[in-house]
Amino acid sequence: MNDDLGAEVRLTRPPRRVVSLVPSLTEAIAVSAPGLLAGATDYCTHPPALDVPRVGGSKYPSVERVLSLVPDLVVANAEENRREDVEALRAAGVAVWVTYPRTLDEALTSLGRLLTALDAAAPAWLGEARAAWALPAPATPPRRAVVPVWRRPWVVLGSATFAGDILRRLGVHNLYDDAAERYPRPPLAEILARDPELVVLPDEPYAFTPDDGPEAFPGVPYALVSGRHLTWYGPSLAEARGLLAAQLALEQRGRRG
Repeated sequence: MNDDLGAEVRLTRPPRRVVSLVPSLTEAIAVSAPGLLAGATDYCTHPPALDVPRVGGSKYPSVERVLSLVPDLVVANAEENRREDVEALRAAGVAVWVTYPRTLDEALTSLGRLLTALDAAAPAWLGEARAAWALPAPATPPRRAVVPVWRRPWVVLGSATFAGDILRRLGVHNLYDDAAERYPRPPLAEILARDPELVVLPDEPYAFTPDDGPEAFPGVPYALVSGRHLTWYGPSLAEARGLLAAQLALEQRGRRG
């Protein structure tokens, strides 16, 4: 089979020891194929009771620690993990499956293909996610929004991102959807000049809070949302639509300034 980047992943049998370098995939595998995970990153926080050896961060995992776990498959993400680590693992003879979903549909397809490669039965959450997101977008005009994911410096969602597609399906138009970069770094003055109607502030990767983030956008409504439900592709997708819609509806009325 081929991964999301088209690279051939040669498996002589269904994997029995999997190391995940992606938090959302860690959750998906732990829930859907219990017992397969042999290791995960320090940032793999779900399921909360997950008890497996840790291999460091997603950006800088210890390749040596991964290899010491003797995996027959490592799962990674083109955006979250470094190419050099993937290549080092492959050079050591380990099969690596790299995901790269930029839309919800791509994510659901990618998850289905990966779980098939793991010889896992189709999980209930995957069907629930497909059903939840099959509903049409709100009929009201899209709200023009900016979506910071980091500050100092400011980093915002740009073009062709999974989170941007999620928000579009919830009636939110990303004002940086036309950017050349997927994660541009505009100065705050430029962000404000785009005259957003809403600022969407997730709690990861940067942990925006009521006291850290909204004050930079005086007079602009803001929404504090779950970063896990906005950016993770896995079991959280089954409840993400309802939760994010509620957070957007509740918090957008808040104002600062």
